Amino acid sequence: MSTFVTAPVTVSVPATSANLGPGFDALGLALARRDRVTAQVLAGPRSVITVRGVGEGQVPLDEGHLVHRSMRAAFEVMGCPSPVLRLDCVNLVPHARGLGSSSAAIVAGVWLARALVEGGRELLDDDAAFALAAELEGHPDNVAPAALGGFTVAYRDGDRFRAVRLPVDPRVHVVAFVPPVGVATTVARGLLPDTVPHHDAAHNAGRAALLVAALGGRLDLLLAATDDRLHQACRGLAMPETLALVDALRAEGLAAVVSGAGPTVLVLTDAGLQDEVARRVPTGWDALGVPIDLEGARIEMPDRAGR
Repeated sequence: MSTFVTAPVTVSVPATSANLGPGFDALGLALARRDRVTAQVLAGPRSVITVRGVGEGQVPLDEGHLVHRSMRAAFEVMGCPSPVLRLDCVNLVPHARGLGSSSAAIVAGVWLARALVEGGRELLDDDAAFALAAELEGHPDNVAPAALGGFTVAYRDGDRFRAVRLPVDPRVHVVAFVPPVGVATTVARGLLPDTVPHHDAAHNAGRAALLVAALGGRLDLLLAATDDRLHQACRGLAMPETLALVDALRAEGLAAVVSGAGPTVLVLTDAGLQDEVARRVPTGWDALGVPIDLEGARIEMPDRAGR
């Protein structure tokens, strides 16, 4: 039977932005704004969950909490009984804004469960942990940068999700324009058509490939490389202000895209232009200037004395 670590364990996971325009359900970036969750095995009768920051007073504080559900799934894969837990969550990633809050919670849960089990990395290696997190999310594009950091390409290989991390030029920074009201991912994805024209698919395949070069150092190609014809316009019914802002920023020559399923707008820009771009924030929205996070999910383990 597996032995649990008795001391608390903490994980932090970055926000993410998926799609990046043409890279639908494949491309993603990790952003330097993190959720932090501490977990400890308890001897009590039921789990205790606290939330501070984003989601406080809104998300469930029982076993329906997404971090807790993800931990239970990971314990099951490792063949361990699910223990009673204490979870303390400090959240900075906005919810329902297309910045990967659900992926951050899922990755946090899987990584925490593995860290709480003695020999957990042997029972659930990095590839298996990523595959489980992607299965729990249902698509891998946010999970990949949340787990690996940086710029990632995620894909399905047979019955398993996989991902690779690609180089990103350190000059590339992100400005996220976050609206005051969110849109559920299920609503945004429900607006997408079942089929698309061949020429639009070919256009996006070329631009997604070009985006690899643009983020790798050809910043002059960012505007062309982020042009999408598959999914962004379809989301306009649910988020017209988002699409209008994307169009206005692109008309100014800025590489603006819908972040994930929206409604946040992401601008890929040179770090030296970040403040100038941020001044274009619409009234009532927040402008978050963030670098790309290169680390991904990070476990902080205390020593055996519990310090």
